[in-house]
Amino acid sequence: MFAYINIKFLKLFSIRLTILLDTSKSKTYFSAVINRDKVETKIDFICNQSLVSISINPATSTLDFIRKNLNLTGTKEGCHEGDCGACTVLVGELIGEEITYKTINSCLVPIASLQGKHLVTIEGLNNSTLTPIQNSFVKEGGSQCGFCTPGFIVSLTGSLLNKKENYSEMIESIDGNICRCTGYSSIKNSIKNIESNLHKTLNVDDNYLRTLVENNFLPEYFLEIPKRLKKIIDIKPSSTTISSEKAYLIAGGTDIFLQKENEILEAGLNFIEHDQQQKIWEDNNYIFVKAYTTVNEIQDSLIFKKYFPEINSYFNIFGSHQIRNKATLGGNIVNASPIGDMTVFFLSLNPTIRLKNGKSFREILLKNFFKSYKTLNKEKDEILDLLYFPIPSKNSYTNFEKVSRRKHLDIASVNTAVHLVKENKFINNISVSAGGVAPYPLLLIKTSDFLIGNEINCKTILEAVKIAQTEIAPISDVRGSKEYKSLLLRQLLFAHFLKLFPEQINEEELYEQI
Repeated sequence: MFAYINIKFLKLFSIRLTILLDTSKSKTYFSAVINRDKVETKIDFICNQSLVSISINPATSTLDFIRKNLNLTGTKEGCHEGDCGACTVLVGELIGEEITYKTINSCLVPIASLQGKHLVTIEGLNNSTLTPIQNSFVKEGGSQCGFCTPGFIVSLTGSLLNKKENYSEMIESIDGNICRCTGYSSIKNSIKNIESNLHKTLNVDDNYLRTLVENNFLPEYFLEIPKRLKKIIDIKPSSTTISSEKAYLIAGGTDIFLQKENEILEAGLNFIEHDQQQKIWEDNNYIFVKAYTTVNEIQDSLIFKKYFPEINSYFNIFGSHQIRNKATLGGNIVNASPIGDMTVFFLSLNPTIRLKNGKSFREILLKNFFKSYKTLNKEKDEILDLLYFPIPSKNSYTNFEKVSRRKHLDIASVNTAVHLVKENKFINNISVSAGGVAPYPLLLIKTSDFLIGNEINCKTILEAVKIAQTEIAPISDVRGSKEYKSLLLRQLLFAHFLKLFPEQINEEELYEQI
């Protein structure tokens, strides 16, 4: 037996939403026809337990859709810039036979990116009784006004779905969730309580998802999602737009969707096709990274952890967990921000990038990709396909430094990275990069050339810093004066060598010689 309910929403979007309720199976199906400026695409995904099939502007904000169209208002709208985490949801993607869940900021995610995926809002986590995470927040007073609480619950549930169960991992999972009431102590106490109870109930085994369900962390319907997604996974979203020439091409969209949401709504968008299986690999003494690889995928990569053991300490200050789950390497590079964290890190590895135009490819060094402010060595129809660099040798060293007004969730005033090969006490090869001191991410070529062949000591470092000052041209802006940025770069260059070679660089001696 089926019941039909027709509801009209928001004349602005000219929406007619049909809810089809299968009363015999207690499942709800959503079908909608939504038109705005005749830019629309067909999308199929699962929201909580419900199959959603819609024709809609592909750039419609996921947050707007779930709140205004599906009336799932537990997901809150706060900053609408990806900073506060109140709009956090889970998105599950079927990879092989299992679903990988990630937390994202729904305010920055276009609805079309959900094709063939499982969207989970706070309503989709509710059981007949409070989950252990929800119960812990109640017990420890982790919620006051409650506005931010759904985002915290979703983020912590996502941590468990990714088998990150210890206290530090759960704290990291909420680095993009802000609370202005509690002062965080009660939230931390809630997490400590969750962790202590986890070890009594959970075992990470081959049926981990079922274990979460059996212990009330997840509703039972989660177990059926992989089978249900397989039925819609091969349905590709169309790319119908007003004009294909005007349509925006995105992979993650965390920055451009923030800057140009209205323009994208009018022009439409297309998504860069990607292979979930082949993103990072080693071949013929090189490491290859596809441009659509996200920050967290690089950070969690066993290949990167092998060659860059400190990578977590670098990447954990690149935006929030939710942003890192969507932001891509290619987007950070092509955005050409003078202070792009990912770009500055990879620039120190002196990598080659490959540009794609249809079936044609062109390769250039990343250091030659930036011509001037926001101007690239790229043709109109070219897209960034991948980046690769030589596998670091055993006697290589890498470091990344960044200064911003706050440590997390902030744009750098100045950032810098160094990658070098050392033989005995001498620098055999080195590349030093810097951001925030030029119109684009800068490889300090003269500084690097000077350091090659020199011994690592205070005298060498001080001379290198003087050369670096001649290569930069910082400007005064909201993140600091040009004099301040010059000083920051000096201090961060000091920090590289003090951190990497404390046995060769004496801090007191270094500052005495300034």
